[in-house]
Amino acid sequence: MSMPYFEGSELDIGYDQNTGNQEVVVKYNGDIASVAASFEAQAEILSESYAILGIGASKLGQLALSPNVEHIEKPKNLVSNLKEAINMSCVGIAQSELSYKLTGKGVIVAVADSGIDYTHPDFRNPDGTTRILSIWDQGGQGTPPEGFITGAEHGSDEINAALKLRQPFEALPEMDYIGHGTAVAGAAAGNGRASGGVNIGVAPEASIIAVKLGRSGDYFIRSTELMRAVKYCIGKAQSLGMPISMNISYGSNDGSHDGYSLFERYIDNMSEKWKTVISVASGNEGMGGHHFSATLNARETKEASFYTVGGLRSFYVTFWQNFSDEFYLTLILPSGASTGEILPSSQERQIRLENLKIYAFYGQPSHYNENQEIYFQVQATGDSLPSGNWRIRIRAENVTEGRIDVWLPVTEEVTSQTAFSYPDPLVTLSLPSTASRVITVGGYNHLLNSIADFSGRGFTRLGDAKPDICAPAVGILAPKRGGGYDAFTGTSIAAPFVAGAAALMMQWGIVQKNDPFLFGQRVKAFLKSGAKRKAGIKYPDPSWGYGTLCLKSSIDSLVLYVGSSQWP
Repeated sequence: MSMPYFEGSELDIGYDQNTGNQEVVVKYNGDIASVAASFEAQAEILSESYAILGIGASKLGQLALSPNVEHIEKPKNLVSNLKEAINMSCVGIAQSELSYKLTGKGVIVAVADSGIDYTHPDFRNPDGTTRILSIWDQGGQGTPPEGFITGAEHGSDEINAALKLRQPFEALPEMDYIGHGTAVAGAAAGNGRASGGVNIGVAPEASIIAVKLGRSGDYFIRSTELMRAVKYCIGKAQSLGMPISMNISYGSNDGSHDGYSLFERYIDNMSEKWKTVISVASGNEGMGGHHFSATLNARETKEASFYTVGGLRSFYVTFWQNFSDEFYLTLILPSGASTGEILPSSQERQIRLENLKIYAFYGQPSHYNENQEIYFQVQATGDSLPSGNWRIRIRAENVTEGRIDVWLPVTEEVTSQTAFSYPDPLVTLSLPSTASRVITVGGYNHLLNSIADFSGRGFTRLGDAKPDICAPAVGILAPKRGGGYDAFTGTSIAAPFVAGAAALMMQWGIVQKNDPFLFGQRVKAFLKSGAKRKAGIKYPDPSWGYGTLCLKSSIDSLVLYVGSSQWP
C-alpha cells in the first residue's frame, strides 16, 4: 500500500485539525458507506468507485483489510502553480471571423482555484447581472452544495441580489483574497468590460462556475479538495445540460509522475463523464531544481545532494524506482549526522535525530502501479530544520533497470532556494498534469516565441508525451481582484487559455450542433493537431509538447474532418 503514514505515523499528512481524523482517498467497490460506518468514519462519495474517508489514524490498517477497499492513498498538498497573447494563440480570429463568431456561449468554464471576485465587471453581462452560475467556497460558512458536507454554495440569484447593492460584500462576503482565481477565470472567460472591450478573455460569453478551494488541515490545498471540486463542477454542468471546460492550475511533486496515483486516475475517470474537458497547468518546476535522476549499476553508490535555507518546518523527498531493483538509502544531515542505511526490509521507520523527526517508508507495488516508492518526510521538532547541504546516499545492490527518480516538494512549498545540486530539468511536470486524459499545458513567452524557463517539462516518468500543448505564460494581462487588470506569469495563467479555447470548440461542436461528440480526448486531439510547430524541433517535445495553441487551425481541421457529415 502506498501510504507513507500507514498505521498512524506521528508525521501524518492529511490530518484534519477540525475533526481529528485522517483524510484518505479510497478506491472501493460495493457499499463504502456501510464500511465507513463500521469504522465510525465520515464518508464522502465522489463517484461509484472513489470516496474520501475521514477516519481515525489508528484504524487505517483495519480499513485496508476490508474486502470493499481496493486501494488507499494519502492526500497531496497542491499549490498554484491579453490581447496580444490571444492573437498569438489564433483565438481572436476564431472569436471574430464571420464563419465562426465563437464566444463560448452555452458552455461552462469552471475554475477551481482561490475563488473569484464576483463584482469584477469582466464576469458580468451587459445588463450588470452575473455570468457566474455558482460559487462554492469550500471553507465558507453556510449551506454546502447537495452531496457535500462542508462549505457554502452561492447561486446566481444570491450573487445578483448582492450586485444591486452599493456595498455587495456586506450582503455576500465572498472574496478572492489571493486574486489568483480571478486572474485565471478572467484569462479563460473574461469579457473585457472593465477595459472597454480591449482585454477580452478567450471565451467572453461562457457561463462560469468557481470553486474556492479549501484548506482543511494546514496552509496548503489538498488533492482531496480538488477532487471534490471536480465532482461538483461536472455534476453541476450535467444537471444543467451544458458542456463544461474545467481549468486546474494547482500541482504537487508528491507522486510517481506517471499518471497512476489515485488522485490522477480519479481525474481521468471524471474526465470521461458528461461532456467534459479538463485542462491542467504543467507547473512551474522546469528550473526549480527539484528533480534528480540517476542510473546505477549493481553494487554502485551515488549521492543526491540538495541544499535548504533556514525557516523550513518540514519537507519530503519521494523516490521512484523499478520494483525489481534493490536500493539502500542513507539520509545525511548538514551536520554530518546520519540515519544509517535504511533497508527495504524495514518497510517503515521513524528516526529522531538532532532536532528533527524522520519518517522513512519503502512502498510496495499496487494493482495500479508496478513501481516502488521510497518516501522520506523530515519534520522539525523545534523552530525550524537545519539549513545547509543534505545528502542522500544511494547504494544499488541487485538491479535490472537501475534508474531512480527523486523529487523534492514544489517551489511554493520549500522556496526556490531548496534544490538539488545537480538537478534534472526533465520530468518536472507537477501532478495532476501527468494524468493521461487531461490536456497538459506548458508555458511559453509569446513575445519572444521561446519556451518559459519555469515551464514544467516532460515527458512523464514512463515516457508518455507530456505536455500536450503550450500557451502564453509570461506577462499576461488578466482581471485582478478589486477591479482592473494586472500582469500575471506562470503556467497557471497558460492553462486557462486552453480551457477557454476548449470552450469555444465545444460551442462550435455541441452548442451549434456541428459535432455533438466534441469533448474529452477529441478536443485534445484537434488542439494538438492544429498547434503551431517550429522548424528544427522534433515533436512531441519535452518542453513544447505538440506545439503552441492555435485555435483557428484546430477549428479549421475540425471543419475539414467533419465536413458535411450529418450527425444523428
